[in-house]
Amino acid sequence: MCGRLSQYRGIHDFVAVLSIPDALINHVGDASLDRYNAAPTTALAVLHQQGQQLHADNLRWGWRPHWARDRPAPINARVEKVAHGRFFRAIWHHRLIVPVDNWFEWVDAEDKTRQPWLIRRADHGPVFCAAIGQFPTAETAARDDDGFVIITADAAGGMLDIHDRRPVVLRADRVHEWLDPATPIERAEQMLLFEGEGSEVFEWHKVGKAVGNSRNQGAELIEPVT
Repeated sequence: MCGRLSQYRGIHDFVAVLSIPDALINHVGDASLDRYNAAPTTALAVLHQQGQQLHADNLRWGWRPHWARDRPAPINARVEKVAHGRFFRAIWHHRLIVPVDNWFEWVDAEDKTRQPWLIRRADHGPVFCAAIGQFPTAETAARDDDGFVIITADAAGGMLDIHDRRPVVLRADRVHEWLDPATPIERAEQMLLFEGEGSEVFEWHKVGKAVGNSRNQGAELIEPVT
């Protein structure tokens, strides 16, 4: 996963397709998010659960443990290592969903430039990316080093032509189980390894190279080009 995504619909549009009965505690607002070209370190809308309450908050994309200040904060975590490695041990229990409309990947082109591609669900529905992070709770206040990483797995099928890694995307009816603090960590790892959406669920197309500059925003960035 290259590290660029879109969140342009409103948070209520994302939540509406989830089977979570309790009211949303919304700290990101009701308006459309309008983030067509979000880059790492950007504060993005995330979903997490405290008790039985679903929360929507803005959280920085990227996280590293306090003992790793000598390196850049990762934005992704490999599913093969995230549950058992030392690096993400402190946040492995803190599960999130990053709801997105699409993400972008770059492929080397014949003219030695890099061609951006947009990947989204073929039905154009919300994409629910599994993530973990450090965030405020009822027991802990906000901290300067709060943030999240998106969990990635090997790509499969035709998506290999675009990139060899992609986010672990959960079906809408799996989101509540992933977020529920009562879900055992062994079950959470099983979901990541075996229950992510397959490549047949997605479609992809080329987009203009303006998306390469994260200062560029707007709906024209997600339009297909020939």
